[in-house]
Amino acid sequence: MNQFEKRVVIVTGAGQGIGQGIALAFAAVGCGVILAGRTFGKLEVTKAMIDARGSGHAHCIACDVKSADSIAALIAEAIEHFGQIDILINNAQEVPMGTLEQVSDEQFVAGFESGPLATLRLMKLVKPHLAEKGGGVIVNLVSSAMKRWDMTGYGAYAAVKQAIQSLTRAAAAEWGSENIRVLNIAPHAESPGLKGWVEKNPKEAEEFFRTIPLGRIGTLEGDIGEAVVALCSPAMRYLTGATIPLDGGQANFD
Repeated sequence: MNQFEKRVVIVTGAGQGIGQGIALAFAAVGCGVILAGRTFGKLEVTKAMIDARGSGHAHCIACDVKSADSIAALIAEAIEHFGQIDILINNAQEVPMGTLEQVSDEQFVAGFESGPLATLRLMKLVKPHLAEKGGGVIVNLVSSAMKRWDMTGYGAYAAVKQAIQSLTRAAAAEWGSENIRVLNIAPHAESPGLKGWVEKNPKEAEEFFRTIPLGRIGTLEGDIGEAVVALCSPAMRYLTGATIPLDGGQANFD
């Protein structure tokens, strides 16, 4: 029997980019997929892609991860629709980019509300459902920006991602006895965010791409989505609390 066909995954930010790629990869192996995001129309596009393939089942739920009420409604509707939750992918986040003098208080607070705070809220809400099923997997998204030797323009962004990394380690330690695995991934992929960064910073982007040993940016579904599916498989049952760079070897996480 397909090890994923009776499992349900929630993917936040599933309307585009990495979230969409991860959602498509889980649907391809037969998962039920909750597509969550602020823009319902984008979620419907992802659902149409899944429906056209004929594998997996997707359900769209509009959700603002900065709102505790919206997050609670997301989990409630996911349970109402599928009856269970097995995997959570915390992908959606507003990113505070710029030098420390450029990033406003409002941008920094939004980064924390949509990043570490939303991640913590979602983890705590799904935890009882995962425990009820005898275990499950949570995957949080961080960034190789945390490892940059030159943090110019990336300090606020790295700070919110470092906070998520710490929450992941704590959850892995506290919930391991209930067979709940918690991981980070730090991806580089062909997302709208990365494409926008390349357009705004062509010289820096050209230099950055030269530092990727595999010589290319990852594809959304094939390189990132399929890797996340693999990390959530029973074959990885002894892996928890780790940060996995899905970046073609660019960042040094040692």
